Amino acid sequence: MKKSRGRTGRKRRRKHLQSFMDGVSCSHKLEYIKLKKWLKDRGFEDSNLRPAEFWGTGRGLMTTKALQAGDLIISLPEKCLLTTGTVLSSCLGEYIMKWKPPVSPLIALCTFLIAEKHAGEKSLWKPYLDVLPKTYTCPVCLERDVVSLLPEPLRKKAQEQRTTVQELYMSSKAFFSSLQPLFAENTGTIFNYSALEWAWCTINTRTIYMKHSQRECFSLEPDVYALAPYLDLLNHSPNVQVKAAFNEQTRSYEIRTNSQCKKNEEVFICYGPHDNQRLVLEYGFVVMDNPHSTVYVSSDILLKYFPPLDKQRNTKLSILKDHDFLENLTFGWDGPSWRLLTALKLLSLGADEFTCWRRTLLGDVISARNEQQTLNITAKICHFLIQETQNVLLQISQLKRNKENLKKHLALVEALRLEDLKILQKSAEILCNLNMAKT
Repeated sequence: MKKSRGRTGRKRRRKHLQSFMDGVSCSHKLEYIKLKKWLKDRGFEDSNLRPAEFWGTGRGLMTTKALQAGDLIISLPEKCLLTTGTVLSSCLGEYIMKWKPPVSPLIALCTFLIAEKHAGEKSLWKPYLDVLPKTYTCPVCLERDVVSLLPEPLRKKAQEQRTTVQELYMSSKAFFSSLQPLFAENTGTIFNYSALEWAWCTINTRTIYMKHSQRECFSLEPDVYALAPYLDLLNHSPNVQVKAAFNEQTRSYEIRTNSQCKKNEEVFICYGPHDNQRLVLEYGFVVMDNPHSTVYVSSDILLKYFPPLDKQRNTKLSILKDHDFLENLTFGWDGPSWRLLTALKLLSLGADEFTCWRRTLLGDVISARNEQQTLNITAKICHFLIQETQNVLLQISQLKRNKENLKKHLALVEALRLEDLKILQKSAEILCNLNMAKT
């Protein structure tokens, strides 16, 4: 006779499923035990948060007690933070202070991370380094085949990000070479491009904002970075609000929640009201049903639906450009944005209506014909983007079968494109209802 078919079995299965959804504690794992001990030695003790694996978000922090609005989530002492001050206090300090032209605060931190990672067991920061991601999914890490599947303008920004990191590496090679007296191994081997890419991603995705006074040994770029061990395990949610700042009285970086959180649930913070394209660019992840997400419409797509023989076409484009109406044209969860509709209304002006272009930019209704044509073209653009997104999703599906090594990166782009598809389908539905209301 099979067990667990009755009420008790159902309860047990529900409880098991709920615990999986809530998260599975990782606090018993050796790397977290060592990290907590290392933090305790630096003055940080916390029994309210524990590392866990969560369905949907991966690694994060779970609360061991219910949190109310205004409660302190975490207070991390200054001694635990990794800043440019930490770097200058290390053996790298004297080399940074005498190097001309001065290195940037960013390069100083990258250099420190690479050097400490290379030191291995000898590094004082080893317990922290051991829990840092080994790889990242920022656009700079993506293969070119994967980058080509990103939507605009993210694709262009991804290419710019790669160029930025490559230029950073090339401009820092001479400084890296100057550190040779500190290492038995050749610095060219230690401070290679992949090492810098890893360090750059670590800083770009995991630092908190913490302003430091300007030092002469650094370039004039803002010194606003701090790596915060353990605190950086907190994941992002657009649905929470927090207050985060360095407390001068307690000399600790503190985060307070403005939201409630039940016991054994994941604790979230908010990185800002970012759409998914920004989250992919800066952090390498996507948030499902992100209320801030939008699908961007490029000026090239905009112009596909307007006759090139329109005598006022170039003048209309100049007006849109001069008034900043060729950028940030989007579809969102609530349909086409006001900016997109306004740009399309101006492009849809007839020869006899063109003198009204200023009124169009202010949001005035010019004519029933102009309104209807704008809705029709908006719907065409929306359907074009739906088709394009579906085609890309098909390509991703095929690549996932053929390129096992790219699966993680392809899954990221797939998640982004699936969110885009949901937004576009919602917008198409809204436009259909608007059209029906007008007929």
